Amino acid sequence: MGSKRALRRTAQRDRQARGPSDALEAVLAPLLATATQVASYVAFGAEPALAPRPGWLLPVLLEDDDLDWARYDGRLAPGRRGLQEPVGPRLGVDAVAGCDLVLVPALLVDRRGNRLGKGGGSYDRALRRARGLTVALLHDDELVEELPAEPHDVAVAAVATPSLGLVRLPGR
Repeated sequence: MGSKRALRRTAQRDRQARGPSDALEAVLAPLLATATQVASYVAFGAEPALAPRPGWLLPVLLEDDDLDWARYDGRLAPGRRGLQEPVGPRLGVDAVAGCDLVLVPALLVDRRGNRLGKGGGSYDRALRRARGLTVALLHDDELVEELPAEPHDVAVAAVATPSLGLVRLPGR
């Protein structure tokens, strides 16, 4: 197992070579059919994601790298670090706590739910506030046996991949 920095570089390189995937829609359909409030994200580059739907909460990256949330109304605007963000009123960093399904980006996730993100800690902060089912969206080979974890890291409860489907992780 390498350092988080080295793992990030390798995972990002592999993901760019692979390109985006749109196969997660069917995998997540049962969860989406019963969810009353969904938090998600807008894919950046080759990140696996679902196209956001009106009414979903999407993140807005704040100056301190925490995440505020806004309801998606079909419009996006350029945000910090080249990300797209919703244009609606900001709901506050705690808005994610009201979602029963929280879809999160990850470069890699291990079988214990440890998530390797891009290194800013934004989603670790948001996941600490989340009360609903937290699901990282991945390509098939991005679910790995083990990742390094630090005390500030917050695990996810499940992952979704095109071939493996929804995988609930032990202890979550």
